[in-house]
Amino acid sequence: MKEPVLHPVYRSLNRPLTILGAERRLFFLALAMGGGAFNLFGSLLTGLLMFATLYVFGRWATVADPRILRILLNSSKFRARYDPAKVQ
Repeated sequence: MKEPVLHPVYRSLNRPLTILGAERRLFFLALAMGGGAFNLFGSLLTGLLMFATLYVFGRWATVADPRILRILLNSSKFRARYDPAKVQ
């Protein structure tokens, strides 16, 4: 009987790309929204508060599930329940 061949898979290949712990798309979304709030209200404090709030949300979402953004955006395309016995 042959020995099984082991192929190493490095952890960095399966890890999501993050910036300061938040998924990179969520980080840039928070950055853009913070900049937009700064331009809209003309207040640096408002822009920083918006960025900080969205950054904390993005970091939490990344820790909970790194693919949550893709799941949420694709969820509107599919039905809530699948019934295999129902004829469409």
